Amino acid sequence: MKTTSRAAAPRRLPPEERERSIVDAAVSLAGESGLEALTVRAVAARVGVTPALVAHYRPVMESFVAEVFTTIVAAERDEVIASYDPSVDLRTNLLRLIETLLDDSRDDVAMVWVQSWALGARNEALGARVRTEMDLWHSALEDLIARAIAEDPVLRENPLQVDPDSSAWMLLAMVDGMSAHSLVHWAPRDRADLARRTLSAVLDVPVIEPVQPCLLYTSDAADE
Repeated sequence: MKTTSRAAAPRRLPPEERERSIVDAAVSLAGESGLEALTVRAVAARVGVTPALVAHYRPVMESFVAEVFTTIVAAERDEVIASYDPSVDLRTNLLRLIETLLDDSRDDVAMVWVQSWALGARNEALGARVRTEMDLWHSALEDLIARAIAEDPVLRENPLQVDPDSSAWMLLAMVDGMSAHSLVHWAPRDRADLARRTLSAVLDVPVIEPVQPCLLYTSDAADE
């Protein structure tokens, strides 16, 4: 008797479990191969279901890519910010944070960030999420720096004041640039040393007060 074999049908799951499996698979795939790897077929193959089922749960792929991006980078931000230790000084905390973000083990997240900047130029849903996440990173860093200044009498009285807003911008720019460079193995031999130097430059530069405009008076005006 001749028999034919059929591929096993995917196990039926409750809708919430199936949805979770699709999101988890997409997050895993993006972590391994970047956001560009996210297609309906690729996610379906990872889950072991039909592309139609993936499309049923996530009908707009551009929005799904944005969702996956947010899931990945928000988890990293929460983890890194939660590691802030209020018992040590600001410089030590920021150096630990930078070294953590620049660690080679986080190249998968760096890849997601780098691809998000390029893809976000054409995918408005992703671009909006990227802007939001960058704002959240800046706000989190700015808040940590401001809190450390408020709690440290030395920093409060130091004439070389630290500006939380600009400091957060400069630190993020350095981390983003070095993370992108590391993906193509173009980076200084000692990234930790460069991080320390950059941190010193950011924290030890005095705030330049704006020059007040001078009013010039003519002799006639002075007589009046």
